Order: sequence, then structure tokens, then C-alpha cells
Amino acid sequence: MARRRQAFGEGFALLAECLLTGVWLVLAALPVVTLPAALAAAARHVAAYVDGESTGWGGFWADFRIAWRESWRTGLTVVGAALLLALNLLVLAQEGVPGRPGFALATFVVAGLAAAVLLRAAAAWAPGARWRSLFAGALAETRGDASGTGILVGGVAVLAVCAWMLWLLVVPMSGCLIGAAVAVRRRRFAREAEDREV
Repeated sequence: MARRRQAFGEGFALLAECLLTGVWLVLAALPVVTLPAALAAAARHVAAYVDGESTGWGGFWADFRIAWRESWRTGLTVVGAALLLALNLLVLAQEGVPGRPGFALATFVVAGLAAAVLLRAAAAWAPGARWRSLFAGALAETRGDASGTGILVGGVAVLAVCAWMLWLLVVPMSGCLIGAAVAVRRRRFAREAEDREV
């Protein structure tokens, strides 16, 4: 019973840390172009917390500054891709566009998959890592780990619905989504380790 209570307490503490990380993430991502750096710093913070390392506000912002110096071009690319998807949806919102439902669905699927790749790349970030390599690895993981990709795309969909219902929910849900990205990455490593042992 005591062990179960301890596991519950640890899980609840992790949830609280993810919610707090969501606040830091949203603050860091407010300029929009800083989104990749904010995601990377948030993922690194959650991973450090899970590993029992001493981490906090100062560590998050130190990682964010390093990630921003390395990712500002990536941030511009992400903003450009988001604007392109938004323009596509704006065109599809007009009456008389042939195949509108199918194209809208395809746009949402592409947006969800792109977000999953971005989350995987951010979860793999470490100071000095090249974002081009991170995205290449994230793309391979997205194709090779269908269940993990499903978890991340589902998380992005929940975040979008929460933002549509009440925009303030973006803050806690962002932290939960980062927690999911870290968990998906660690689950893949655990599975690979099991396969090597077999």
C-alpha cells in the first residue's frame, strides 16, 4: 500500500512539473519564432526532472537561450510552414472549393504529423545538436514508431480542441504534450534495449 501511495505521489508530482513547464513553455514561445527552442528547453527540463536531476527555472532559461541561438532559422521555417497551412485552411474555408472536406482533412493530418516530428526533434535536443540531424532522426522515428506517433498526434489534437474550447487550456496542455514527447522517446529506447537483450 505504501509503495502504491509513493507511485501515486511521484506520478502526481510529475504531472505538476509538466503543468509548470507548460507555463514556462508558453512564455518562451510567445514570439512564435522561438517555439522550437521553447519546446527543446521544456523537454530537456522534464527529462532532467524524471532522471532526478536538479532542475528549475534557471536551468530552463539557460537551455532556452542555448537552443534559441542554435534554432532561430528553424523557428523561421516553422513559422513559414504554419502560415502556409493556415493559408491553405483559409482558402478551403471559401465556398465552392472542389474537394474541400478531403483537402481540409489532409491539411489537418499533415499539420498533426509535422507537429509530431517537431516534438520528437525537440525531445531529442541537447546543446550543440544540429537541428537538421534532429529532424532527420525525428522523421525516421515518426515513420518507424506508429504507436508513438499516434500518441503525439492525438496529444496535438487534444491541445487544439482545448485551445478552441478555452484558450487558457493551452498552458497546461502544452506541458502535458511535452511530457508525452519525452515519454514516447524513452519508451522507444526501452523497447530497443529489450530487443537487443532478446
